[in-house]
Amino acid sequence: MLHFLRGLFAEMLPEILTDAARMLPFLFLACLLVEYAEHRRGDKLTRLLRTQNRYGFLIGAVLGTVPECGFSAMAADLYAGRVITLGTLLSVFIATSDEAFVVLLASPDGIGPLVGLIAFKLVLAVAAGFAVDFLFRRELVRAGLVAEQEEIHCPCHEEEGERSVFLAAVRHTLEVLCYIVLFSALIHLAIELIGEQTLADALARAELLQPIVAAAIGLIPNCAASVLLAQLYLSGTITFASLAAGLASAAGLGLVVLFRTGRSLRESLAITGLLFAVSAAAGVVLSLFF
Repeated sequence: MLHFLRGLFAEMLPEILTDAARMLPFLFLACLLVEYAEHRRGDKLTRLLRTQNRYGFLIGAVLGTVPECGFSAMAADLYAGRVITLGTLLSVFIATSDEAFVVLLASPDGIGPLVGLIAFKLVLAVAAGFAVDFLFRRELVRAGLVAEQEEIHCPCHEEEGERSVFLAAVRHTLEVLCYIVLFSALIHLAIELIGEQTLADALARAELLQPIVAAAIGLIPNCAASVLLAQLYLSGTITFASLAAGLASAAGLGLVVLFRTGRSLRESLAITGLLFAVSAAAGVVLSLFF
């Protein structure tokens, strides 16, 4: 067993480190922005960020469609620093695209569904972000998920005297990166032990519950989950509605960063539950038409 695990980790490690390296620039940029906001917190900067945040969910939805799961990790870090709103974070998570788009793009039968998928995720991301930041803000404030007056604050920042913003950002980035590598290794191990075929069989039997099951799989904080969903769709195992639900909840490693840097476990769980509920519900509604 020990020999098997050694061989498995030796096989997984290059892929894990490659994913981490691709995400590194996004993570560092996010940490640098958060640390700068924390060290240079002033009325002018605060007003500027709040003004931008009013329609941040639109920007987040558009940028999230770029096929790079590192952007969701960046958004999670910015949310932890209260630089963006919950609606913006949710819109980025829903719109986030990764290697699944590459899989669809590489297939002759995947171009049409890819266009539809981008449109679906973009519309859902904007609608969810708008609803959270405007329509249901009072309810979220009462639930304790949103502060009445948001302040720029990085919960992982400690008073460090005259230490430079750059060094603080480097330290913050390395801490989060180590956590991501560890969590990715555990996810790879779980998928390897369970087996992709087992997941495929479970989805094939789910039928009407497919979008809900797919949305749950999408929550797995690893790009491998969304690639798996794309492959299952191309093989005819799941429907387009299930693919859309799974990829809408697939925020990549953004969820890992959220749990690592979030203010509380309760808040992170609530955001994850909200992401799942929105994605699954949208998938079920879509299944009525496709």
